[in-house]
Amino acid sequence: MWHVHGSWSTSFVQGRHTYLIPVTPDLDEWGRGRMGRPWPASAIEVQADQLATADIDVVVLQRPHEIELTERWTGRRPGRDLPAIYVEHNTPHEHAARTEHVLAGRSDIPLVHVTHFNRLMWDNGRCPTTVVPHGVVDPGPQYTGELSRAATMINEPIRRWRITGTDLLPVLSNAAPIDVFGIGCSDLDDPRLQTGGEVVGIGDLDLHTLHAEVARRRVFVHTARWTSLGLSLIEAMHLGMPVVAVASTEAPRAVPSAAGIVSADPEVLGQAIARFAHDLTDAQLAGKAAREWALREYGLGAFVSRWEDLLHDVTR
Repeated sequence: MWHVHGSWSTSFVQGRHTYLIPVTPDLDEWGRGRMGRPWPASAIEVQADQLATADIDVVVLQRPHEIELTERWTGRRPGRDLPAIYVEHNTPHEHAARTEHVLAGRSDIPLVHVTHFNRLMWDNGRCPTTVVPHGVVDPGPQYTGELSRAATMINEPIRRWRITGTDLLPVLSNAAPIDVFGIGCSDLDDPRLQTGGEVVGIGDLDLHTLHAEVARRRVFVHTARWTSLGLSLIEAMHLGMPVVAVASTEAPRAVPSAAGIVSADPEVLGQAIARFAHDLTDAQLAGKAAREWALREYGLGAFVSRWEDLLHDVTR
């Protein structure tokens, strides 16, 4: 399997298997290796030119090019000479009603979506599909809410702008200052973000520090319009944070009413942020409900167990 999505991969390698992570000489997107992640010893870096002789039971694909790459590097065709599973992390890039998945015409590689919304939006054709919801390593109930500010986690917030709902931050920040964590957000000096309250770019922190800092904020805000359900939302709920989320993609299913507010109306979202920002007791109660729900619906145990069953079925 390739190291594509760090948080998802961190959960995936917690199973009982040996995981071969390709490494290329220049550590490009096709061979990043572990990238220093604190993964179990069973996640092993393997040089790409050694995969042809490696003992491989199944390949976990996550990007279209990996199908051809597997055949070139191992000499075996995924789904034919080598059992394979394809994990789809994303929503369709363009028209959901008309976008065929790359595997839509195949039936030899099962397709696993990370959300029910994703499976609904893609045209999966005749490809057998299932859903394995996200599961995360529990960071523990770290929530203090000591800072009357909101937190959000967005990678590349300027480039992805409306996709991630970055454009909503100025108006929502009128309810409470918003601190933005993630890749490419250390310098949010875009003039479009200076038209409301206070929006501050914090930057990309290591996971341990990130969780501790986010948990100091009073409420977590999830603004994505059209991306797959962000693991950051699930992590925030595990931390014990109340959630205010845009009612798009999988968020209405992921956030129960007791854990916060989900709405497509920015005014309603702003009111909810203001309420939590000014009432720590209310925020703590919602955060407790969020954590209980996240442990039950998005716990690591259920995630690993579902993957154990899938890997057993495809290799059998």
